[in-house]
This record gives sequence, C-alpha cells and structure tokens, in this order.
Amino acid sequence: MPSNETYVSQILQVISAEPEKVVLSWRGRTLTAAELTTLVRSAARTLHQHAGGTDGGAVVAILTVTNTAPTLVLRYAANLAGATVVHLHTTNAVDPADHLAADARLKVLRETGATYLAVDAENLASARELRERLGTPLTLASLDDLGPDVLDLTAGDPDALDPDTVAIPPDRPAVVTYTSGTTGEPKGIAFDFRARNGFISAGLQMGWRSVYLACLPLSHSSGATADDSLASGGSVVLRDGFDPGDVLHRIERHGITRMLLSPPQLYLLMDHPEVDSTDLSSLTMVTYVGCPASPERLGEAVKVFGDVLIQVYATSEAGFVSMLSPAEHLDPRLRVTVGRPMPGWVRITDPEDHRDLSPGETGEVCVRSPFTMSAYVAEPELTARTVRDGWVHTGDLGFVDGDGYLHLRGRIGEVVKTNGIKIHPVTVENAFLAHPDVVQAAVFCVRDRDRVEHLHAAVVLREAAAATPDTLAEHIRVAISPKHVPARIHIRPALPLTGVGKPDKARLAAEASG
Repeated sequence: MPSNETYVSQILQVISAEPEKVVLSWRGRTLTAAELTTLVRSAARTLHQHAGGTDGGAVVAILTVTNTAPTLVLRYAANLAGATVVHLHTTNAVDPADHLAADARLKVLRETGATYLAVDAENLASARELRERLGTPLTLASLDDLGPDVLDLTAGDPDALDPDTVAIPPDRPAVVTYTSGTTGEPKGIAFDFRARNGFISAGLQMGWRSVYLACLPLSHSSGATADDSLASGGSVVLRDGFDPGDVLHRIERHGITRMLLSPPQLYLLMDHPEVDSTDLSSLTMVTYVGCPASPERLGEAVKVFGDVLIQVYATSEAGFVSMLSPAEHLDPRLRVTVGRPMPGWVRITDPEDHRDLSPGETGEVCVRSPFTMSAYVAEPELTARTVRDGWVHTGDLGFVDGDGYLHLRGRIGEVVKTNGIKIHPVTVENAFLAHPDVVQAAVFCVRDRDRVEHLHAAVVLREAAAATPDTLAEHIRVAISPKHVPARIHIRPALPLTGVGKPDKARLAAEASG
C-alpha cells in the first residue's frame, strides 16, 4: 500500500463500496459500513484536534468490553490519527472475560505513558479510579456522552480530518498488546505501523468475502482477523467468549464462513452433541492457533468440518510464522506439522551456541518476517535477548524436515530429563491423544525435593470412557517406549488453560507437587 496510507484507511476504502452493508454485529446491535466510517473518522478528528494536531503524539489506552464494536472503532480512530493504541482489558488471548486487575492496569498506563483512556459505560467507574490513582494527566474519552469529565469523541466532523496529512513513521508503535506469557507477569509487545499495514495486505489481495465470528478477544490476534475480514469486503459477528452450543447456532444463523479458535475450543466444538445436526456448509475457514493440535483429533475434525481447517503457528512476539492449508490437512503425514514457513522466515538454531542446525535437527525456532514485534515496552534488556540481529528467538523447540515443513517439540524450558533421556512433552501428548478415550492431554515436569525431574501427565477422557491410568501407561509404553511413561497420570474433568489457550502446565505441576 502507499506509504501515506494506514491499514485503517484501506479498510474504510474497501467498505465504502457498500455503505448500507451491515459490517459489525454485537449484542443485538449493528453498524453499517457508513456508520462505522462516520464513527471512526469523527473520533479520529476529535482525538487529533484535542491532542493539538500533533502527528501521533498520543498514546490511547482502551478499556472497553473486549468483543464489542467500540473496541474496534476506538483502535481504528486512534491509529487513523497516528496515535498508539494500548489494550488494557485483558492479557488473555482466548477468554475476553478474563480481566486485568486494577494494579496491573495502572502499571500498563505508567509503562506506556498513556495520555488518553478510551472507555465505555461499563468500564467508566474503573477508568475514573485509575485516573485518580495514576498521578499524571490522563484524559478520559468515549464514543458516548458519559459526563463532563469524559471527552465525547463523536463530536468531531468526520470530513475534517484528511488522513493523508497525518505523517506516521512506519516504525511508530501502532498497537501494544499485553500478554502474560509463561511467567504470568504482563509484558507489553509493540507492533509498529509497518507490520500492521503489511498484515492487512492479505485481505486486500484475496477474493473471499468472509463472515467472521469473533469469539476470541479483539485485543489479540482475533482483532487482526477482524481487520482482515473487513478488508476482504466481509463482515464481523462479535461474541463475548466461546460457548460451543451457541457458536454452532450462530454459524447456522449468520452463515458464518470464518472462525478463529484455540485447539481445545476446536475439540469442544467437534465433540458437541449438536454438531451433526447443525448446518456447517457456510464454513470455509476454521483457523486454530495458540498451541499444537493433536494429529489424531485433526483427522476427526476433517471428517466433521471438511477441508476448511487452517493451522496457523504464531507467537505473541513473532506474529504469523507458518500455515498448514486445508488441502494439507487431508494428508495424515502433514497433520503432525505446523505447515511450511515462508522462505527465509525461519532458522533453527542450537539453544546453547546459537549455530544454525541442519534439517531434521531440533533446536530453537527463530523468526524474521515483516510481522514480528518491534520491542517489549519498557524492557530493553528483554528485547535485546529476544530480538537479535532482527531475528525473534521464540523459545519454541522444533525442526524443519526435508520437505520444508516445520515440526514443533514444545518449549525450551519444558524438556524433561528423566530415565536417562531428554523427553519432549509434545511427543508424549500426541501419543496420549492417539488413544480413543483421550480428548485432551498435557505432559509436564514435576521436581521432587531433591530437584529430580519426573514426568507427569494430565488427561481428559471422553464421556463414558473406560481408560485408567494403568491402561494409558501401557498405551504409552507400546506407542513410544517404557522410558516415556509418566511417573503419574492424572485423570481430570478439564485442563486449566493459560491466557493464550495452552494447558497451564505451571499450575498442573504446582498441584501435582502439592
């Protein structure tokens, strides 16, 4: 796209072709393309004018109910005016109901130097409390008239701001998303306008017109998918969280063509008793992200949904890395991979001496692409350790096979040294998931008082399953080897999940240690 255009102006240009088309639906409300454009341009004008006309000097934190239209409108308006957006609602990429605590929100405001806090009515009281506690000037703003102490962003003239006159350096942060990662401590990950503008190009070049059902929080990857869907000339249906029964109803009711899910959510959807009686014929893209999926369960999913599955391997820091296409899901040999990265995007390096490894050798996955993060907020040392010579060191272990497909083997810190060998948990997890009674599995390390490492597993069984820890242990013994059998196998009704939708192995290990 031209250097003076942003992804927002491109979206608005695409949807202007059908001004009366409903492009956003949420909580029984709708916005047409014309209404969305007016809101975005009015808010951008007010924000730009209130900030003194400075090109992007503002930092706008957004505290709204995540999966509602204001979350998108406010981000679009701020970015159109050249401001940086900070999502303040949650660090959870899967559950929009998982809120950041007030102290964590205060920390984010201070770290990012936020000058505006954009809110909705449901979060106004929390926003006022944060403003009082912050100790530095903070302007509250909203898309509604919420009182004399809140700037009404809809008061601006939508035709008064010419986005082409707003100079936005491509390396300016466009969006800062906080993630809890594996440590639990929120980290701000900044993506610049160059990365955000580049991502939208895919939607501009594709011929689809998707109807996207957004269940995952718009503050994370689901927001980028919403952007891409609008840029395709499509529409977005917003839902506050994931419920498999309601999702199935919405697919049929709205003619949903596109979804973004975590693998555990995909399993819940395909195992729901109403899935066989639901018309799924509208679906063309069911994308799953967040953690590796079971090859066996993917085989079942292909039978349920058809050739519409797309696996995307991405990380919070590296962005999009690789993809396994619908056609590739039909080949059982490829379902054990996460697809092929773009040429030149991925290196596999030795975690200790950082030398490049040959195909088939397992090492750290390092990524350099147009979509990687620019920096961690207020963490220069962590940024320097993570991004080296333009390569993002993901902390994921994997290898590239002779055909160029990427295989993941878990995290560097998850490798368990037990029974005289190094065990990659994902290998044992996939073996568990090959058992007909197992629907979810997590394999993790538990250290005893002498710091000796032991392999443990937590599994969720199908309803009325007959498997026991002993029969599952025998299954692993035969499927892999006796040394891969966990010291303990815990059967649970459900697995706890992290903010990115992965099994919370730290919690599982803590519970097992107790």
